[in-house]
Amino acid sequence: MGISAEALRAGLDALAAREAGMARALEIAGYPEPRIRERGHATLLRTIVGQQVSVAAAASMWAKFEGVAGEAMDPAPILAADFDTLRACGLSRQKQGYIRSLCELVEAGELDFHALPADDEEAIALLTRIKGVGRWSAEIYLLFAEGRGDIWPAGDLAVQAGLHKILGLPERPSEKRTRELAEGWRPHRGAAAIFTWHCYNNAAL
Repeated sequence: MGISAEALRAGLDALAAREAGMARALEIAGYPEPRIRERGHATLLRTIVGQQVSVAAAASMWAKFEGVAGEAMDPAPILAADFDTLRACGLSRQKQGYIRSLCELVEAGELDFHALPADDEEAIALLTRIKGVGRWSAEIYLLFAEGRGDIWPAGDLAVQAGLHKILGLPERPSEKRTRELAEGWRPHRGAAAIFTWHCYNNAAL
């Protein structure tokens, strides 16, 4: 499960004690709500289904897909479904390829979502073996579903924009600069990431 409310508050308090911009933003915006997803391949399947479509379209596609796969999202019936069956769920050929890649790795025992490597970079490397799953998707999964406290998705534009506000920077930092700015925030970068999203649309900042 994701980072708890208590851990999130503790992480942000620790960051506010060492970063004036964080303390100021926390006073204005308050603490964010936790972002928690279930651990397991179904969560990443849902991410793939929902990529690049509206929330409403993603919900509709997922409901149809669930009718084919079952609530447990067992890989076997998904891999047994033919192209037209999955197409009727709204899944493009590309998305079907990504879904099959994930299910094949799980079915072969090469990817166990309940026993991912403890090292974050090793876990990211394993998850990005799935077609269509890049570093950002892997990081989001590890942060929201596993509650890994030091995940820092520096390539996320909203993280960069939130950091721009929090630190009062003259412009939105690049991915490289975003990574550099948070280097001293270990091991609380996961809490910092959630806070950047919280601050991103806050008009008071």
